[in-house]
Amino acid sequence: MENVILIVHLILAVCLIGIVLLQRNEGGGLGMGGGGTITGRAPTTPLGKLTWFFAICFIGSSIALTIIAAENAAGTSVIDRLGGTTPAAGQEATPDEAPAAEPDLLPPAPVVPGDTPAAPPRAD
Repeated sequence: MENVILIVHLILAVCLIGIVLLQRNEGGGLGMGGGGTITGRAPTTPLGKLTWFFAICFIGSSIALTIIAAENAAGTSVIDRLGGTTPAAGQEATPDEAPAAEPDLLPPAPVVPGDTPAAPPRAD
């Protein structure tokens, strides 16, 4: 079900982008100019109505995907996936209880001849 909603969401995103690009440029960005009425509000066009429809559907599918993702991740924790242990209720984690970093995840130690620290080149 999640894959179907995700595909519909992607199609809606592409349609929304296309509809926005098809609309007539009225100039003066951010709603300034165009329309020809005193209120400044342009008459509603079929493309404008279609844009609203796609936008509402896009927001609805975004909310549906968020709810599905929250339900799928309800019983998991990032720490559980890493293999670390969590402190019991009411206890605080101490540094010695933190999961140890695996050696293959650490960057290699710099090799400097003469055992001197590396320094940036001089600006002379």
